[in-house]
Amino acid sequence: MQVVNLLDRGHIPYPEGVDIQLDHHGRVSSGEQENTLLLLEHTSVYTGGRMAEHSEILDPTIDVVETTRGGKITWHGPGQLIGYPIYRLPNPINVVGYVRTLEQLLIEVLGDFGIVGTQIAKRTGVWVGPEGSEEKIAAIGIRIADRTTMHGFALNICNSLGPFESIVACGIEDAGITTMTHQLGHQVSVSDVAQNVSQKIGRYFE
Repeated sequence: MQVVNLLDRGHIPYPEGVDIQLDHHGRVSSGEQENTLLLLEHTSVYTGGRMAEHSEILDPTIDVVETTRGGKITWHGPGQLIGYPIYRLPNPINVVGYVRTLEQLLIEVLGDFGIVGTQIAKRTGVWVGPEGSEEKIAAIGIRIADRTTMHGFALNICNSLGPFESIVACGIEDAGITTMTHQLGHQVSVSDVAQNVSQKIGRYFE
């Protein structure tokens, strides 16, 4: 899988990120281009997936952008690594297996930085902390069209947690949100984590 690192373009507005995805998606799904991972940071934005509910917006003054991905409401912004795998799924299509593989990739990345991540049954994303008191460190929301994936993961690295106070993030009321920097007690850079992801992605997705 080729990696297109867009971090040097600065913080990309969400609509522009969607346009970039659609451009690559069309070429990957048609077979014109190999599977591609886009890595970037967004400007601050709240997005709502297909299962989002108005009751999950705790601050009525915020704007939420509707998206085509699955899942509920979340926030994206500076300090968070966004990964959009544009990946043509093999037959038979296994959506759950694809999501679990993304989670395993992120767990390995976290492990390289000294953080123990885990999966939780019936909940997407990657979690850290003791059983029963886990906090979410990475969110996943995807869309599949023409057998090819869009959207992907958001890994909290050094972003503020303040924006999450305005929403019920991912519709989960009984768990908190954390970052790599908070877990380690020192600053972690988005570029360092992006480099680690880039080195590993090929072992998980051809």
